[in-house]
Amino acid sequence: MSEILSLLPLKTNSLIEGAGLFISSKAESQILALPIEEIKEKRLRVCINSGGCAGFQYTLHFDNTCLEEDIIFASPQQVEIIMDKMTYEIIQGSTIDYVEELIGAAFVIKNPNAKSSCGCGNSFSVI
Repeated sequence: MSEILSLLPLKTNSLIEGAGLFISSKAESQILALPIEEIKEKRLRVCINSGGCAGFQYTLHFDNTCLEEDIIFASPQQVEIIMDKMTYEIIQGSTIDYVEELIGAAFVIKNPNAKSSCGCGNSFSVI
């Protein structure tokens, strides 16, 4: 995991409690390094969907829409992360990181609430 973690302050008006959300300096730098035309006026949306062999899976994509019920976090460099309340309940306390390995590079979520994951690591369970 990247060594420098930042606790993302809540930017939304929602009064929400929980363990917060963290981003690594490497993940933040990787988002900021994307060509501006790809991410202009967009936020990184984190979603949890049912699926995979363990029950849930993450999806991350850039999104320029923000729903009234979305929770918004902002990094020190103003990278915004958005998600719905159900997603936050499952991933609170997690770290968004960017890892580079021989097989490729990707954003990953290190979720302390995940109780198990499938063999390929693409899905997880919270039960």
